[in-house]
Amino acid sequence: MKAFPEIKHYSLAILTILFIFFVSSCSLTRRLDDNQALVRTVKLDSIDSEFSDQALTYIDRQQQPNNWFNLQLYYLLSKNGKKNIGEPPAILDSGLVENSREQIELFLKNKGYLKARVASQIEVAKKKAKLTFTANEGPLFRIRNIQDSIGDPAVQALYRVNRRRFSHVQPGGRFDTDSLAYDRDEFYQVMKRNGYYDFYRQYINYNYDSTFNNGVVDVKMIVDNPENKSAHPTYRINNTLVTITDSYGRTIGKADTIQVDSQLRFVDFSHRFKPGAINRYIFQKKGDLYNIDQQSLTTARLSELNVFRNVPNPAYRKLADSSNRLDNKINMIPLKRMSDRVEAEFLFSGGRYGYNLGNTFTNRNLFKQAEVLQLKLNWSILFDTNGGNTGSIQNQDFKAGVNLVYPRIIAPFDLPTLGKYGVPHTTFSSNFQLFYQKGLVQRRSFVNALTYDWNETSRKQHTLTPISIEFSSGSIDPVAKDTLLRENRYSYIYLIGRTIFTTGSQYTYQLNANKLYSLENFVYFRGFVDVGGNFLNLVSRTFDRPRDTLGNRTMFGYTFAQYAKADIDLRWYRSLGRNERQFVFRINPGIGVPFGNSNQLIFEKNYYAGGANDIRAWLPRTLGPGQFNRGAFYGGDTTQLSRFRYLDQFGEIRIIGNAEYRFRITNDFYGTKLKGAFFSDFGNVWRLKKNSDNPGGEFRLNKLLQTTAIGIGAGLRFDLSYFVFRLDAGFKFKDPQFTGSDQWVLIKHFDELFKSGEFKQNYREANGGEPYRFMQLNFGVGLPF
Repeated sequence: MKAFPEIKHYSLAILTILFIFFVSSCSLTRRLDDNQALVRTVKLDSIDSEFSDQALTYIDRQQQPNNWFNLQLYYLLSKNGKKNIGEPPAILDSGLVENSREQIELFLKNKGYLKARVASQIEVAKKKAKLTFTANEGPLFRIRNIQDSIGDPAVQALYRVNRRRFSHVQPGGRFDTDSLAYDRDEFYQVMKRNGYYDFYRQYINYNYDSTFNNGVVDVKMIVDNPENKSAHPTYRINNTLVTITDSYGRTIGKADTIQVDSQLRFVDFSHRFKPGAINRYIFQKKGDLYNIDQQSLTTARLSELNVFRNVPNPAYRKLADSSNRLDNKINMIPLKRMSDRVEAEFLFSGGRYGYNLGNTFTNRNLFKQAEVLQLKLNWSILFDTNGGNTGSIQNQDFKAGVNLVYPRIIAPFDLPTLGKYGVPHTTFSSNFQLFYQKGLVQRRSFVNALTYDWNETSRKQHTLTPISIEFSSGSIDPVAKDTLLRENRYSYIYLIGRTIFTTGSQYTYQLNANKLYSLENFVYFRGFVDVGGNFLNLVSRTFDRPRDTLGNRTMFGYTFAQYAKADIDLRWYRSLGRNERQFVFRINPGIGVPFGNSNQLIFEKNYYAGGANDIRAWLPRTLGPGQFNRGAFYGGDTTQLSRFRYLDQFGEIRIIGNAEYRFRITNDFYGTKLKGAFFSDFGNVWRLKKNSDNPGGEFRLNKLLQTTAIGIGAGLRFDLSYFVFRLDAGFKFKDPQFTGSDQWVLIKHFDELFKSGEFKQNYREANGGEPYRFMQLNFGVGLPF
């Protein structure tokens, strides 16, 4: 049998890696000194299952068995520890074993087993050590009575009113010192929220009596008064001094000094701010009781303005008199007024390559109201080398946008600050896009919008665009237009070539967006609604504006679009325990419906499938709609296949789903945390109705499975804390452009995964020389969802 080069090279590489790891694994113990042993097994015996996993964490980290992969990385790449890559070997240390035994014993006592004893045993064979920790837990002690001893009646009343809300210490419950510590911290926060600026955790203590020898404990919570005082004093806010330095943190030269009101004095050495932008997010007002939550809220919101480099917590000073008042001072260092960020990407896939260049210029505080002005430029260009067209431009996309973002809601009527759960924003935006597709079309769009975003709670976010004005037009290549006319494809000419004017409104609601990068169990939801053209339709009808040649109403001489569009993004996040294991399932349906003055969606409002963030085994805009087969439709016409690439595979309906298993591989891989993922993607886009331009592309519920694409794959994530690099390899598993069993391409044609055979040759002939690719590599920044 002939060996195929691709398979041979991949197999050789895999076998080489496995051989290196095997040899490295076999030689691990040989690298140890004669008096050393590698900890390979740790066992806990006779420990309650509720606490066994947590008890393992009290074993010294240096005595925990190595992750096999991390250990191989250490020996292969760390050069005997000169580089911090992987995980050094866990060498047996009897002193650390004893320390671990003591820590486990203390942990069990803290969990209510007050008479617990733990013994350790070490077994060594062939330089491999097994550690066994055996517990004699004794009786579990439970709480019989809870009392308090608080000398200050006001503090006692505050404790008794709030205890029911926060306390984890209850009669009949297990005695647990962690719960005592939790209650202590919670009541400390209660005191700090109610004016007790001088209150410290050290005032709170617990006494407990377990001398009854019958497994019960009496607990007494004690709050001492300050020395030589009969009560704890409360404090109120007095004056506030806000000082803004220059961008280098200096307070030199003459400052802008303003006494804003009876509370706030404003001193600005940068000469760049007006007091209103700052005062709006100072939540501690004169005469209010001191409240640590209001202090933290002030610091958080001033930081979120995105115009300051450093916002420390306010510094308080007690007045010398006996009025129990606090002056506070807030010192802030502004960011530099102007900054510029350049981004670049190189794209390559199957004979096509391109560049994506972006530039973002930022001017902060242009009008001294903590607003941010951003100018964004982006230019994408794709070249095609298939068919010998080396260096031929396939398409270009140029975008330019200006955003002016104010950190408040700007409206013609008074609104509350809305800053309790996040800084609200008002954004004025203007964006221009020029898209060029070789031999087909140039499209230009200009969009102006006013957008508000605010947080209802820490979990609930709202974004409202009450007005969005869009003007778009297209110019079809004359040769392409003649071809379309000959083929009676008038709807396509209308779709990509028409000039249209419309207004619309959008609304987005998000739930739990603040948890997306956590390992908690939660459900994320995003709902989006976009409705356009209704206002223009009302005005046009009211003033009886003229119609165009197709009978559509116009405004200002242009046809306007009417449509409604809705998307849902629903995800389930589930943590699976150690090594940051997590399972995520996502379903993302959407539909757009033209009505009234439109029989088609605006070109830019349609849905597309494929790409790094939905179905990763397909390139963007190369999937669907439905069972649409480009090669069969164009009869292998190379010119037509090339001309309409990326533009004829759209739909008014989209259903995308993803299932992804994520896990940590190693904590240290050349300075990054290396994570992995296995995933399956499914879905497609469909046309609302049967259409001669996309045969087989319409949505039918009874053919949903038949018209759904499935991709599978694996990926790596290089986590640098502040951002994540991602590399995903997606494989086409089920391709709906085919029929019957031929759809299951990875199963039926697995032998052609890395070589050319009959299937790939037939596909190339039917698609004008376009190759069929089972695998697609996706490089991106950030998680796919």
